[in-house]
Amino acid sequence: MSLINTQVLPFKNEAFHNGKFVTVTNETLKGKWNVFIFMPAAFTFNCPTEVEDAAEHYAEFQKAGAEVYIVTTDTHFAHKVWHETSPAVGKAKFPLIGDPTHALTRGFDVHIDDEGLALRGTFIIDPTGTIKTLEIHSNEIARDVKETVRKLKAAQYTAAHPGQVCPAKWNEGAKTITPSLDLVGKI
Repeated sequence: MSLINTQVLPFKNEAFHNGKFVTVTNETLKGKWNVFIFMPAAFTFNCPTEVEDAAEHYAEFQKAGAEVYIVTTDTHFAHKVWHETSPAVGKAKFPLIGDPTHALTRGFDVHIDDEGLALRGTFIIDPTGTIKTLEIHSNEIARDVKETVRKLKAAQYTAAHPGQVCPAKWNEGAKTITPSLDLVGKI
């Protein structure tokens, strides 16, 4: 069964955020858009490039009213050291959530049981805690966060404009489609 249009399961995890340890729960997500970016583990080769990419687009997420969360199966203590020692990860101004019990990675169906790590999963969650998009990669394939920003804006647009759909390669300000019988076979 797909996680699309389902509620985020209850969770409570510790995170490192702007020099402090903070608690993040499913209730923390309510009332705003959220982006969860799961990664295998801290101190790996590819993960810092993705954290840096998210950091470089963080202002766009904030402008869109969304918070970004990086999640690995490490502890929040490991994330503190990762943030302090990696120039790429040090750019992160968003929470780095630790999931040492693997409850969060299992709840989002990105856990690799044999390895105790997460797949590269990206989830956009609406203000009610409903998962609107998901994308899961094999761990050797990193993501482009620019596409996540585009998907966030599309999800926000369709939430604000029921009955509209965003066509392929839709970007903010572009035309949308109003589905109708008259369009069948004409696009």
